[in-house]
Amino acid sequence: MIHLTRGLIRRWLDTLLHIQDTPKRTAAAFALGVFLGFSPYLGLHTVLGVAVAFLLNLNRVAVLLGVYTNLPWFLGPYYVGTTIIGARMMGYRMPPDFGMQLAELFELSLFGAEFWRSLGIVLKPLLWPFLLGSTLGSLALAAAAYYVALAFIVSRRRISDLLHHRQHEP
Repeated sequence: MIHLTRGLIRRWLDTLLHIQDTPKRTAAAFALGVFLGFSPYLGLHTVLGVAVAFLLNLNRVAVLLGVYTNLPWFLGPYYVGTTIIGARMMGYRMPPDFGMQLAELFELSLFGAEFWRSLGIVLKPLLWPFLLGSTLGSLALAAAAYYVALAFIVSRRRISDLLHHRQHEP
């Protein structure tokens, strides 16, 4: 009975993790996760990653690992930088008093409706630069992630195969 349960769990985990996937498919799953993790869809990264992984029958763990490469301390600098790039590409110039407008916002309570309404007004002109910059940034990061992950997976499988072969030599 225990062997039946272990076998069932092992088959379930193999299916869930797609252990038998090719290195290219696993690297693509990771790269998709990186794309979603750095995309402009803040707050929806995990839900989108799981949904797309199931829809495309990709390695869920690889997708989620990619999604979670966007760590909290990367969020601010990444999105500010990509928004600036998007703004420059679109020819958008920051208003000269933008810094002052942001400073005035933080004199308001974060828990008040006035803060959030004012924040929306101040940031509204940056919506399209934000979308463009972070989408292009996530595409570039996903392309780099694919090649790095592919190289890593291939080298790990070669090492694993060598070790397995040496263990079974007479």
